Amino acid sequence: MPAFITFGRILFAVLFIASGVSKFIDLPATAEMIATKVIPTIPAIATPYATQLETLTGMEMKQILAIAAGAVELLGGILVALNVGARFFALVLVLFVFAATFYFHDFWNQTGPEAKNNMIHALKNLSLIGGLFIIAGIGRGPQLNNVYTEA
Repeated sequence: MPAFITFGRILFAVLFIASGVSKFIDLPATAEMIATKVIPTIPAIATPYATQLETLTGMEMKQILAIAAGAVELLGGILVALNVGARFFALVLVLFVFAATFYFHDFWNQTGPEAKNNMIHALKNLSLIGGLFIIAGIGRGPQLNNVYTEA
């Protein structure tokens, strides 16, 4: 059974790895999506910090967030697949998927086919969050021996 869990974890992580790579491949498009959906919602209290970060990096906030999104998905996916810090990175990805769902699949603000399509994406993301919680719950795997020997 532990081999199935390892194989499942690797296959599950492929989604995040591929998505992270695609964000880096087309960083300008990712940045523009973030500019339209996320940047307008940054609270005014965070503006001085955002400005400071832009000055420090020499990039616009949309570019910084695009790089961060790609890095979280790519790094999180690779480390979950390799079972290195799987619990921690699964929980980081839970937060990421939740935020992505909230900002990019907001079916509650839409109507018609667009709302239905985004509701399906939001439900898919809810399933991903469930899978990530399973990975976080299983952790590295030694606990599995107790589960399977007691049955």
